[in-house]
Amino acid sequence: MEHSLKSKIWLSSPHMSGKELSYVEEAFRCNWIAPLGPHVDVFENDLCRYNGVKHAAALSSGTAAIHLGLRMLDVQPNDYVLTQSLTFVASANPIKYLGGMPVFIDSEKETWNMCPKQLEKAIIACMRGEVITPTGKGEARLPKAIIPVHLYGMPANMQEIMRIANEYGIPVLEDAAEALGSTFDKRACGGIGKLGVLSFNGNKIITTSAGGALLSNDDEMIKQAKFLATQAKDVAKHYEHTQMGYNYRLSNILAGIGITQLEIIDDRVAARRSNFNFYSKYFSDIEGIDLLQEPNEKYFSNRWLTTISVNPKLTMGITRDDIMTALASENIESRPIWKPMHLQPLYAAYPYFGSGVSDDIFNTGLCLPSGSNLTQEDLQRITEVFDGLFRKSKHAQVKVAVNF
Repeated sequence: MEHSLKSKIWLSSPHMSGKELSYVEEAFRCNWIAPLGPHVDVFENDLCRYNGVKHAAALSSGTAAIHLGLRMLDVQPNDYVLTQSLTFVASANPIKYLGGMPVFIDSEKETWNMCPKQLEKAIIACMRGEVITPTGKGEARLPKAIIPVHLYGMPANMQEIMRIANEYGIPVLEDAAEALGSTFDKRACGGIGKLGVLSFNGNKIITTSAGGALLSNDDEMIKQAKFLATQAKDVAKHYEHTQMGYNYRLSNILAGIGITQLEIIDDRVAARRSNFNFYSKYFSDIEGIDLLQEPNEKYFSNRWLTTISVNPKLTMGITRDDIMTALASENIESRPIWKPMHLQPLYAAYPYFGSGVSDDIFNTGLCLPSGSNLTQEDLQRITEVFDGLFRKSKHAQVKVAVNF
């Protein structure tokens, strides 16, 4: 079959239940098309119940939620904000929106997330004025916030991160954009720190097309975030503004989609975890391919994306890029691990504390197709590609050994 005729297998495509349309139609019938509305209220309440928090603000994106979360933590120009280096750029950009100083923290091997040891080193360096910034040595000051990321749905080591944060009195803003449905020690990711962030982008485990949320048990923070998200309009007959605000609120239509999507989140998590188990079984007898595992019983990952690391020394020379190329030739999408922020041209001059763990993960890591709507036929096509790479290589290895 020609490549052009084969249907696309996406990395993580939207998965609708079919019931979302009823909420969209209701919004049209009521002519409640603008931002805010009854669907938004219901969606926020549902998010609170599911994540075990008291308050939620439904917003236009996860990036908006990080931005507002940092506003709630009063991040000012040149304030240090410690965040994970191995992450999507949206974890870092909002720090710069506010003129803050991002300080990047390396990953630990166990979770690929923020390394607690490097985190504490960075805090001490900030307090001692030993951080080298793009303009020279930074001032000695306590960091304003810590942003751990639950990468690809794997919970960060929140026990150690929260212990360190509490010891130094630094609030935690959890980036759980990829981790709805994940838990650490039976607590929902995004509901452990002072504030939490979710994303409902089109490729996430549930989607509202575009959207996000800011979570907290702090009522005043969420009230203030909602105020700022609606252009900070003061109470008056006319448009009165005493603070800078943003157009960040979620629309009533999209919230309706979110209500239905959240109803089936457990099914979506189960499907993604089933994909992980499928890949885990396939690669169980192939040397040089390792899947990111849950370190112990405290960690429960939604397995938003199944990720592998590839060691060419053990795979007969097959690299991460070889796997990507082979999949792409069959119209199957895969993707490298996020490029760490300290390696990005945009942030290369900013402080970084690490030993190269995230560099290694980036160089060897690959995200495999993981959508909850993958079919058995899709998985068969994917494994046929793997067979062509690994089974052929394994056969050649055995043949060489026999001839020798």
